[in-house]
Amino acid sequence: MNRVKRKRVTKYADWVIARSAGLMFDSLQFFNKYKPNPSFIPKWSDKPVLKSWQKTKPTLGWPRETDSLCPGCVKEARDMILSGEEDWKTLINEKVGEIKAQIIERDGQVWMVKECPIHGPYEDIMSIDSKFLSWIEQNFPGRDIPAHNDKDLHNHGSSSIRYGRGAVLTVDLTNRCNMMCDPCFMDANQVGYVHELTWDEIKEILDNAVKIKPKRQMSVQFSGGEPTLSPYFLDATRYARQLGYVSVQAATNGIEFARSKEFCKQAYESGLRLAYLQFDGIGNDANSHRQVGNLFDVKLRAIENLHEAGIGIVPVITIVNGVNNDQVGPVIRFAIDNPDKIDFVSFQPVSFTGRDEDITPERRLRQRYTLSHLAYDVKKQVGIGEPTRDWFPLSLYGAFADFADTLRGPQAEWGQVSCGCHPNCGVATALMVNKQNKDWAPVPQFLDIPGLTKDLQKVTDAARGKRLTSLMAGLAVLKHYKPFQAPASMGLTDLIKTFDMLFALSGEEKATKAYGHGGPDRTFEDTLKRRNFPWNVLVIGGMWFQDLFNYDFRRTEMCIIPYATQLGEISFCAYNTGIGWRKIIENMYKSASVSEWYKTRGKHEIYAKGKNVNLDSTEHSLKVNPEDADRVRVRTSDGPMTAAEEERARRRAAREAQEARRFYEETVLKKPSVELVQIAPPPSSEEPVAETREVA
Repeated sequence: MNRVKRKRVTKYADWVIARSAGLMFDSLQFFNKYKPNPSFIPKWSDKPVLKSWQKTKPTLGWPRETDSLCPGCVKEARDMILSGEEDWKTLINEKVGEIKAQIIERDGQVWMVKECPIHGPYEDIMSIDSKFLSWIEQNFPGRDIPAHNDKDLHNHGSSSIRYGRGAVLTVDLTNRCNMMCDPCFMDANQVGYVHELTWDEIKEILDNAVKIKPKRQMSVQFSGGEPTLSPYFLDATRYARQLGYVSVQAATNGIEFARSKEFCKQAYESGLRLAYLQFDGIGNDANSHRQVGNLFDVKLRAIENLHEAGIGIVPVITIVNGVNNDQVGPVIRFAIDNPDKIDFVSFQPVSFTGRDEDITPERRLRQRYTLSHLAYDVKKQVGIGEPTRDWFPLSLYGAFADFADTLRGPQAEWGQVSCGCHPNCGVATALMVNKQNKDWAPVPQFLDIPGLTKDLQKVTDAARGKRLTSLMAGLAVLKHYKPFQAPASMGLTDLIKTFDMLFALSGEEKATKAYGHGGPDRTFEDTLKRRNFPWNVLVIGGMWFQDLFNYDFRRTEMCIIPYATQLGEISFCAYNTGIGWRKIIENMYKSASVSEWYKTRGKHEIYAKGKNVNLDSTEHSLKVNPEDADRVRVRTSDGPMTAAEEERARRRAAREAQEARRFYEETVLKKPSVELVQIAPPPSSEEPVAETREVA
């Protein structure tokens, strides 16, 4: 029997087994639905885990009304707080800048429209395809448990997080950065002051977070600015691991990791396990808007060094329409070609905040990029996935997290990562990629995700103990498996082993022996063992952070990525956008003005205006598509593309208006020209020219 026929026979055998498993699962559910075991209260929570039918949902669909913000009112209120005219505590007691917004369908698209009685109307697009957003919202499994039991760290008025245990606690170690990106949601290096956490502040923030029940995060991500510029970066990662955080991460531009293998090794030894690497495209030209001459070389070297040290890498791509949206396909191809090094790609549609808060309506609508754009660009540029079949809200993972919590039982010290965010916040799909031959297929193509989710909820709700729960979960996976739609080289055992590696269906001891330990205490040998697993589940995710133009408080109250600050834990979007807690807190707790910092601490190097990063080597083992790397960017608009270009256009327009006014006054009104009057002593040949001033 030749290889093709043998594979065909194997697929038929897998199909028979899958159908038989489905019949067995359905038979068990006939009995399983009676008298489910009650919910338990795990160590990490002060309240029972929820059954699927106990979960609530915000109002979804359209038309619907929600609570939003007026961009004009927010900026005025924030300026009054920063100037000292208003107390910041008004943000807790009053609904500052809040207005109602309508979410409507218009010409097959979904829009948010709102109007302020003072500043007028605003509108912005939420989805280019109403069917896509409807599909995403239909697959939302419901909110997680109430968020917290404290009033000290989560007392931020309308900006408070109210639902969920969270996923990633974000800690900005410093607002200093060694780049000058545009866009930048924190306006790094431009605000005139340095805000950098002391060691005592870092420890207090991390200590406070683990005292709350339910424990809000399994993961902590150190961010900035550029977190590696903080003198406490390695100490912070080490301390976070000591406290028990399952995953310690860094959101980084990768420069320090690219420059030093030794630094990567030190970071791994201190506890760093994941690098969220800024990554805007394939090739130096695709990254040129970041103003570093050899930035793509930096990224490749950073990936090489981090991987060698044992640290996982997640490329994070900020997508701006008309700037780098053509890079969606090249980045995914890059990930498929390098499955041994990359198993997650995170696309982040641009949020117009920070440097872009004063963006013009014309540029905002031209450069707006939504999650629906992402789904359709993935299909168009790579041929992967149907937007209304293969994409799901990130929060759908909550059903799998609930299953894992049930499997781990009430004695678990930490809950499973649960992406219980609003369905409008994030979406994802996944590919199954063979690391040896690069054979791949979209997971939703060969696995009925909605059906599997519903059946896993049945298993979780029944809570029949570890063995029976694991058995029924395995049967549920097989029930929804479609072998003829899977990668040609993939068999049923590969699927079972993948789920066993992810969820330890065979038990912690057996799974660890087979695939290596996957928890926080994993060794470098464990990492290598897991890397040797022949299949890679490549997740393609999209996380769309809000700005003032599309702000929705229903999303804020379900945030899973809060910032930990000197004033407690605040929703990601409320901190960076919303009322603007970032500027308020950083001003309250700023370390020094920039000039004072430079005098006492010295300047750090900044890579901008095309400056190259000096690297010891540019060698790497990554596969890069030469056609993607050599592509030259084509400007798609004659209008301004960045906040800096808009500012230059404003100044040019002001000068032209002034010249036009002067010409009109002199030629039409016959007004005499303004004379310049000397206000300083005449300059000598050695002295600079004296200041002159116009006098009316």
